[in-house]
Amino acid sequence: MIRLEDLRIFLSAADNGSLSAAARQLDLTPAVASVGLKRLETELGTRLLARSTRSLRLTPDGERYLQYARSVMEQVEAGRNAVAHGRKMIGGAVSLSVPSDLGRNVLLEWLDEFQAQYPSVSLQVRIGDHVTDMFRAPIGLAIRYSASEDSSLVALPLAAANRRVLCASPAYFARHGRPATPTDLLKHNCLRFALSDTLHDRWTFLSEGKPEAVTVRGNRSSDDGELVRRWAVAGLGIAYKSRLDVLDDLRVGRLEAALTEFEGESAPLHLVCAHRTMLSPTVNALRDFLLQRISGYVA
Repeated sequence: MIRLEDLRIFLSAADNGSLSAAARQLDLTPAVASVGLKRLETELGTRLLARSTRSLRLTPDGERYLQYARSVMEQVEAGRNAVAHGRKMIGGAVSLSVPSDLGRNVLLEWLDEFQAQYPSVSLQVRIGDHVTDMFRAPIGLAIRYSASEDSSLVALPLAAANRRVLCASPAYFARHGRPATPTDLLKHNCLRFALSDTLHDRWTFLSEGKPEAVTVRGNRSSDDGELVRRWAVAGLGIAYKSRLDVLDDLRVGRLEAALTEFEGESAPLHLVCAHRTMLSPTVNALRDFLLQRISGYVA
């Protein structure tokens, strides 16, 4: 296999007419430069440079090979420059996984606005609450609730103070009454959410910083957060949702909050990626855009 460093030695020696000059230019010892040139000649099965104690010149094979070696190095440098330029520009393809409820009802409109602002960005969006393995799936970014358990992932806060809120429709509360304490939830039909085959039926509330947890029951559960929200709006039960997911419903009265004297579970929202090297200008622009939109949305 031909090594790029050996090509650099050959080109520098040909341009300078001296292997020792090539070694100085490339910050190598003469011995290392000589080994690199011999390795290239062995790989090609021919002599490229005719060397004597006082001079160095290209052999006929060296003359023929020179243009190809130079073309290879020019292409390598052009590729390096293209990558560097691309990392300074806002544009290109972005693959993004978003949660079902927030994604459909809030984020998709914001992403449309982001693309209108940066038309050279191409978005590939997946909607769902399944936690994607970002090292295996073809997903570059994900918007997720709560901090990831995988410490190797990079999690950038979007809504660090977000919490869950207990809510149901006015019709549901009219029929069944409002819970006054978390324990009262044992009398209610609780709409539960399942994630990665784990049913989240233990709901925790804070009162003066002290947690109070209750294991709830109900006749409906789903792995789709949007479906749980729709059930709540339809008056079929009481849900424990991220405030961001139901903020519009609460504002227009489709849902009403309960146990407001308690603090709900923390549900911070993050923009997640696999490596810090993925934090391109495009990703940083998307994060800044979402931070601005979320700040205005919850205000």
